[in-house]
Amino acid sequence: MYKGGCLCGSVRFFITGPIRNIVYCHCSRCRKAQGSAFATNGIVAADDFELTKGAQNLTSYSSMPGRAKLFCRTCGSPILSRNDADPDVVRVRIGTIESDISERPSAHIFATSKANWEEISDELPQYPAYEPGR
Repeated sequence: MYKGGCLCGSVRFFITGPIRNIVYCHCSRCRKAQGSAFATNGIVAADDFELTKGAQNLTSYSSMPGRAKLFCRTCGSPILSRNDADPDVVRVRIGTIESDISERPSAHIFATSKANWEEISDELPQYPAYEPGR
């Protein structure tokens, strides 16, 4: 089980299942949403993600029709995103997880869109869009 939350502690959650498909996303939307060179996201079964505190403190932004990014309205920490086309999963922002994570990132996606000041220096596969099979 994993536990996590936002910067100010208003939002808390548990993840009771595995985290799949952890990737570093370098698209311009993720860079802006994170305020950083990339976002690190992982897929979790919606039934395995439980908000334990602060559901009323989550607010959302629809970056595209049918897709919502949820974040803490107090501190702005991005927590997860949902896609209406795939309601059985949520995409969790890995940096909000406080427990040690046994799963590891598997790829860099949208690597051709990376910030010009960024260097990708690991051996993970790099894809110009989503990873194959998604």
